[in-house]
Formats: sequence, structure tokens, C-alpha cells
Amino acid sequence: MNAAAPAIGTPTASAAPAGAATPWPRARELARRAGSRRPGPAVDSELPEALGRSLADPLTALTDLPAFDTSAMDGWAVAGPGPWRLAGRLLAGRTPPPLADGWATEIATGAQLPPGATAVLRREHGRVSHPTPATSTLHPLPEAQLAPGQDVRPRGQECGRGEELLPAGTPVTAAVLGLAAACGYDRLSVRRPPTVELLVLGDELLEAGLPGPGLVRDALGPLLQPWLLANGAELLARRAVRDDFALLRDAIRHSPAEVVVTTGATAAGPVDFLHAALAETGARLLVDGVAVRPGHPMLLAELPCAQPGGAPRHLVGLPGNPLAAVAGAVTLALPLLHALSGRRLGGGRFVRTAEALPGHPTDTRLLPVRLTADGPLPLAFDGPAMLRGLALADALAVVPPGGCAAGERVELLDTPA
Repeated sequence: MNAAAPAIGTPTASAAPAGAATPWPRARELARRAGSRRPGPAVDSELPEALGRSLADPLTALTDLPAFDTSAMDGWAVAGPGPWRLAGRLLAGRTPPPLADGWATEIATGAQLPPGATAVLRREHGRVSHPTPATSTLHPLPEAQLAPGQDVRPRGQECGRGEELLPAGTPVTAAVLGLAAACGYDRLSVRRPPTVELLVLGDELLEAGLPGPGLVRDALGPLLQPWLLANGAELLARRAVRDDFALLRDAIRHSPAEVVVTTGATAAGPVDFLHAALAETGARLLVDGVAVRPGHPMLLAELPCAQPGGAPRHLVGLPGNPLAAVAGAVTLALPLLHALSGRRLGGGRFVRTAEALPGHPTDTRLLPVRLTADGPLPLAFDGPAMLRGLALADALAVVPPGGCAAGERVELLDTPA
């Protein structure tokens, strides 16, 4: 039998007002503020381990890039106007000798240009003749247009030493790792990712096999785990918690994570114990219900510090319906994680609608859409318990109360990758 759940106490003056649904933009801002109070500390990380984290400091070039004049094409480095006497070959990784006027040397893409060279003649634009057995002459073909500096990447073309390339807070992607390596970095200063524990609530959830009478597969565990990781989290555990007040209370109280993410039990059903469990643990509600569809009964709470003087922990309560939980994640979980991981807040992505997008009369609506050349188009299967539309979607459109007319600007949010 489930343990009896105590009634929720009167919220403190700084807690979210009982029964008041927070406007959707305000809820996202509150989540960001909660995480920005104390982002993770900076740590020194080798390049491969920095993937997915955020830059703690601006990325500045340690050298000119390229560090020397290089050939942009396979062909010949030439000095002066042609034709040219031809001698030698230059490969990448070799330091070339000077090239005298009227001479050319074969060169590979990326090889250092010899001092004195004025341009690179592409291989397809040149012809080599042999006037004598001991000499070779390079002739430009009629279609060759050989201006000074042709097909040469000059030193510092991409950046100069000391130039800021990326600001602090930039997520470290594979492209960022490549840029850092090209500029001479072996290690990066990044923010330590926030630790997260994912608690999947419900007696009716199966982890494997086909659904049966009264039982359904857990769709949110497989969906949320990689999504949270991709958004800067270090996932400590993902575990199932039965519909039991005491089990839920203790799971929250003793979680070692900085952020606890729960699925389900956010409403007022007979086994929705989350509010009572939070009250028992001394949590402070920051957001209790959001004016958004789907996902209205989501919440954000500040948990007591694990140690005196330590940083506050947080809990994000997502609704149990799959699409509603995704709405809760983009509204509360991702902004909180981005702030805790020190990610820079970029501008929103806006497009004009191809046709009218249906909205809710009073609440923001998050609508799965397909992107076309004319704009976003709504998809079917967009109910709170459905994921089929989301799986086909290119984005979630943020539809304001009352809907969007054709041709209006609408914000787009990324769907789980």
C-alpha cells in the first residue's frame, strides 16, 4: 500500500503562488535565472573530453591561421608571368626553398608556398613541355586567369594570433574542437556540466516488451536521457520510482544530483505525490504550472542544499504524457541546464508562417511543425500523449495565445535530436 501523503503546506512568500499558471516566456526566464546564479566551475579539459560542454573563457587564436602562406589547390607555385621553367615538388609538411622569378615548382594543396612565389596555377590550367631532355617548361592554358595571389591562402586569412574566435558560453561541438586544434590548443577551459538524475515515475511503466492491459512502455526514459546529455547534462542515473509517496520523497531528498528531473505526478491525481513530496523535503516552488499547451502541469522547485553553504539543487517536474513532457523540457529543463552549464544565450530562431497555425485561446501552444520553403506547416498527431508528430517534426513552433495568422513571424524551438 502506498504511504499516506501529507498535505502541502502554505508556500512561502517567495514561492510560486498556488494555482497561478506562470506565462510561458516568464517560466523560461525563471528557469534561466535559477541556473545562472551559480553556473558550474571552470575545469581544464583535454579536447576530446570537452565535447558537449561550454567554453568558460573566450577561444582566442594562439597563432595565425593559416600560420604561413599555403596552396589552396594542387598545381604549381609560380613566380612572375609564364611560361616558367619547372623544377622540384613541394609536399605538405616541408619547408620550401625560395623560388626565383620565371620558375615554378609542383605543389600540393596545403603545402607551404615558397618565398618569391606569386600565385598557384591549378593543375588543370597548365601544360608541361620538354624542350630538351634536361629541362621542363610550364605553360598556362588559355582559360587560366592567373592574378597575383591566385589560389593562395595567405597567412592569417582566417584569423590572426590573439583574435577572439568564439565567446565564452559557446557549446563545444565537433567543429569547435577542430577549430581549437587548428589554432594550437591541446586543452580547453570549459564549465563542469551539471549533474542530473532522471526519475521516471509510475507503476504502469514497462522498460521492455509490448504494452499489456493497464501497462504502457516508458517512452520518456529513452527520449529524455540522450536529450539531456546533448544539452549539457552529466547524467548520474535514470531509474524508475513506483507510485509511492515515501519512495518518491526519499528519492528526491537523497538524490546526489544538482538537478532532479521527474516524469509524471505533477497534477492532482490520486497517486500524484510530487507536490507533497516536495513540501516534505522543504523545497521552494519557483514555477507551479505554466500557461502552455501541452504541458500545463509542469513545475520547477529549488531543493535544500545538500550541505550547509552549498549551492541549491533544483527539481524539474515534467508531465507524464510524452509530448507534454517535451514541452516541459524545452520550457524549464533545458533553460536551467544551459544556464548551469554556462551556455551563452543566443537569439531566438524566427520564421514567417506558411499558413495559419492554430493556438489555444489563452495559453501559449507548442506545436510540432514541418519546415518548408514557404514556412512551417502544422503536423497531425500533436496530442499531449502522442510522439508521432514530434518524430516527424523539424521544430516546435511557439504559437501565442489565439494562434498565428499566415505570414506572421513565429519562434521555432529545436526538437529532441
